[in-house]
Amino acid sequence: MLKLIERLGPIEASRASDTLTLPFEQRVLGRLKAESDAGRAMGLFLDRGPVLRDGEGLRGEGGEVVRIRAAVEPVVTARIAAGLPLARLAYHLGNRHVQLALGEDGEGGYVRFPPDHVLEALAERLGARLEHHRAPFDPEPGAYSHTASHARGEAADGEGHEHLHHHGHAHDHAH
Repeated sequence: MLKLIERLGPIEASRASDTLTLPFEQRVLGRLKAESDAGRAMGLFLDRGPVLRDGEGLRGEGGEVVRIRAAVEPVVTARIAAGLPLARLAYHLGNRHVQLALGEDGEGGYVRFPPDHVLEALAERLGARLEHHRAPFDPEPGAYSHTASHARGEAADGEGHEHLHHHGHAHDHAH
């Protein structure tokens, strides 16, 4: 079994010797046994923290590089007019503390989330048109997930000091 032990961030596909396609619920785990797209047994032995992103590379114990791919899975894509309606939809869905993917395509902007009847009803009440389909789900990483220290709830460096409090929200404290 190939043991994947280091996160490399986004990499070019040509750098990887294999790919590992995982649904979102498995890309949040730091420990996992899986089979690569080429059929090779793999184990993730990673630090807890950021979600594995589509296109991210992982290094194995022997230096081999594997690229993560977001699996195609059931999703709901909510479409609504750009501007304030789209901002309002993203705000209200995000206020439910769920993972959301935001995007834009030939039909305009959208908010994508896993199927959930409560969120779907909310989106429809706000005027969104819903599409149930299968697509990769690669949600926004969030404002505090760009470093491992943020994922662990440690203070960020910078002029203002940010602290994650026990209730999971960040507050800016000027010192």
